[in-house]
Amino acid sequence: MDDKKKKLQGCYVTIPTPFDDTPDMAVNESALRRYVRFLIDSGLNADYATLLAGGAAGDFSTMTFEERLFVAEVVVDEANGAVPIAMGAQTTSTLELVRLAKAASQIGTDFIQVSCPFYFAHTEADFEDYVRAAAEAAPDVGIILYNTFWTSQNLSFPMIERLAEIPNLVGLKWAAPRTDAMEFEDVCSHFSDRFTIIDNNLLFGMSAMPALGATAFEVHHCNFWPEWGIKLIDEVRAGNYPEIARMLVEEGMPFYKLWVEIEQTYTSGDGYLDKLCMELIGLPSSRCRPPTRDIRQTHKEQTHAMMSKIGVPRLIGLS
Repeated sequence: MDDKKKKLQGCYVTIPTPFDDTPDMAVNESALRRYVRFLIDSGLNADYATLLAGGAAGDFSTMTFEERLFVAEVVVDEANGAVPIAMGAQTTSTLELVRLAKAASQIGTDFIQVSCPFYFAHTEADFEDYVRAAAEAAPDVGIILYNTFWTSQNLSFPMIERLAEIPNLVGLKWAAPRTDAMEFEDVCSHFSDRFTIIDNNLLFGMSAMPALGATAFEVHHCNFWPEWGIKLIDEVRAGNYPEIARMLVEEGMPFYKLWVEIEQTYTSGDGYLDKLCMELIGLPSSRCRPPTRDIRQTHKEQTHAMMSKIGVPRLIGLS
C-alpha cells in the first residue's frame, strides 16, 4: 500500500456536489463534471492533489446511497485517471459502510474516507470493528481515517496504534482539540511514517515540518483558486514554512473567518461558502440541500469583497 500512501500526498480537495435549482434538487451532473474539469485543467493533477467525491462539503449527509455512488462514478469518469479519487464513506451503519467500500472498489476510487459513526457515542472498540469491516470488504481500496471529534468519538493514541495494524489503512485525516497535551502534534510526529497525514487543523506551516511530517492538506481554497493549493504544495516541498504561514494568515484566514461567521449567525453545514466562491469565478452555482439554507444572496457581496481582498483570480463582477 506504499503507492497508495504516496498518491495521497498533496492537496486534499473536497468537491462540492452541485444540485439543480428545482424542488427535488437532483444532482447536476454537467455542473459536477465542469467542477472536476476546472480543477484538473487548472493544474491539480496527480502530483498535487487527491479529489474527494461526496465528502462533507459534497453533501453526503443529504444524499441517498445511490446518489453517493453516482457522484463518485461521475468524478472518476471525468477525472479519467488524471488525479487520485477518494469517496466519502461516512455513515452510521457498519452494513452500509461495507456496501460503500465494495462499491468504491467496483467504481475504481483509490480511497474511501471513514469517520466514527455519529449520533450515538460509540466506544473505540465499536469503531475498531467498524473500520476493520470496511478494510476486509475492499482490501484493494485505501482507507483514510478521519477524526471527526466534534461529531462523535475523539480517537485516542492507543486506538490509532491498533488501527495501524490494518494494511490498507493508508491515510490519517487528522484534527484534534487544542489542549496542552498537544494531541495533534503527538499523533502527527508518531504516525507520519505509517500514514500519509492530512492536516485538517489548518496548521500547515507547522505540520509540514519534518518533525511532524504531514504531507497532505485539506484545502477548500482549491475549489475556487486551484493555484493557491499548487503554490502551497510547492512551498511545502521547498521547506518554505514562513511563506506557508503567511499564505494561511493573509489568504486563508479571511475565508475561514467568514465561514465561521456564517455558521454562527445564519446557517450550518459544509460546502456552502465553497460553492458561492465558485459562482463568483464563473462556475455553475448551487445551494446545499436543506436544512442548510441558501447563502448566495445574503452573503454574496461580503464573499466577493473577501475574495477581492485576498487576490482570488478570475473574480467576476457582481450583477
